[in-house]
Amino acid sequence: MFSLARTATRACTRRSLYRFASSITDTPEKGEIEGEVDPIREYNDPNLLGTPSPWAVFDAWGAGDQIEANLSDEEMRLLDKEAVAIPFHSDHSAPVADVSESEILETYDKLLKRRSSVHFGYPYNLMYDHSELHPFMKYSINNLGDPFVTSNYGVHSRQFEVSVIDFFANLWKIDKSDYWGYVTTCGTEGNLHGILLARECHPNGVLYSSRETHYSIFKAARYYRMDAKSIPTLPMGEIDYDALEKELSKNLDRPAIINVNIGTTVKGAVDDLDRILRILKSLGFTRDRFHIHCDGALFAMMMPFIEYAPEISFEKPIDSIAVSGHKMLGCPMPCGIALTRKSHVKKVEQKIEYLNSVDTTIMGSRNGQAALYLWYSLRKKGVSGIKEDVRHCLETAAYLRDTLTAAGITCRLNDLSSTVCLERPMDENFIKRWQLACEDDIAHVVVMPNVTREKIDVFVKEFQDVIKDDGRVLPTNETSPLSKLMSRAWGGADIAPVRDLKAE
Repeated sequence: MFSLARTATRACTRRSLYRFASSITDTPEKGEIEGEVDPIREYNDPNLLGTPSPWAVFDAWGAGDQIEANLSDEEMRLLDKEAVAIPFHSDHSAPVADVSESEILETYDKLLKRRSSVHFGYPYNLMYDHSELHPFMKYSINNLGDPFVTSNYGVHSRQFEVSVIDFFANLWKIDKSDYWGYVTTCGTEGNLHGILLARECHPNGVLYSSRETHYSIFKAARYYRMDAKSIPTLPMGEIDYDALEKELSKNLDRPAIINVNIGTTVKGAVDDLDRILRILKSLGFTRDRFHIHCDGALFAMMMPFIEYAPEISFEKPIDSIAVSGHKMLGCPMPCGIALTRKSHVKKVEQKIEYLNSVDTTIMGSRNGQAALYLWYSLRKKGVSGIKEDVRHCLETAAYLRDTLTAAGITCRLNDLSSTVCLERPMDENFIKRWQLACEDDIAHVVVMPNVTREKIDVFVKEFQDVIKDDGRVLPTNETSPLSKLMSRAWGGADIAPVRDLKAE
């Protein structure tokens, strides 16, 4: 059933950042040498880079156990730049004039199916079937304006959007009279909206977020010209709470705006909200002097369905949550949900006569299809279906970790997470085949409902073959992601030591 064939070329594309122990020459930056305190960085520090974007190219089928075959060279030529070029002149001539649009699209469908079948590195649930909604794609459904204030444009899906927002208001325990939200284009838009509200509530506030925060948080700081601090992280990816407390104590005269990560992009680490709230209280920050946004892109959708997990809800003094809709729920277009307290939105609300609605969102025109698809997914899955998806992800992630460890491959899995971090493979073709998200000397697999144990067995076998042919990456320096992956701070004693299996 499975194609165990290696990728056509095993050319070992070794970048200069990969070195064996004998040739490691990187010098840790000042403040990063073992024993020294990791320094606070300003958000506009040129050395500060956000974590890699969780974008993927493929969001179609191919989600079952079957791994689809590669396309032939002839088929791939139907998708090259010349073949898909749009003729500009009226003679309709093109480099590949004998290829129809139908042939191109048929080949493109095969490509998406193939690549979706080996989709491991990005957090998208590909196990969905929205065929019942296909007839609605012929309509230009636009929810322009506020979801709760109908505009003059009648082709909208506001009733479905409000139903979706109601579901998340119940999930995150906020009273109906107190909440406001909308369906966004993605998690990034939800973060941009949440931080905008924070800035409007506290114009003189300082934004604090961990170094492993998604890049959109610091993008918001740049957009809104906010003072922001990038706080060091613990080896597992959580914010360094002592460093956060120390930095907060330097700015007691200014409101604190804190982004709490409910699952970091690379390691899936969850910041301890309760501990952060205790820090704020111990420093004397009253409720009117702090603002908390929760970036819950993937895991805020999972944690409410995990028994004995820490609670993330508006019953605690938080102000907004952003989550992606196309990740845990599954959707053919990127989308998300932003939820906040109604009083905050009043600070940005403006009446727009042209719309006969109010402007409260980041975007003007908004994709009404997304709201319909999210509503359909929630109705079809229900709470029990989502809970089953979450159970599958956590159990299968543990299986991946255990299988990698048994194969002698360095890996780690955070509590409450379905993201398995591992040493970066030395073969770029292997990385591209499985669409792994990489950061320096590590990569990760985000286990979603479409990731099965059968596919994991194929993945690990191919990874072992890569190691035999091309060796293994070693830490680029003492503070690299792989070095932190091997830290005992993670706990446990089952981590595989990095060694060169090619030489064995």
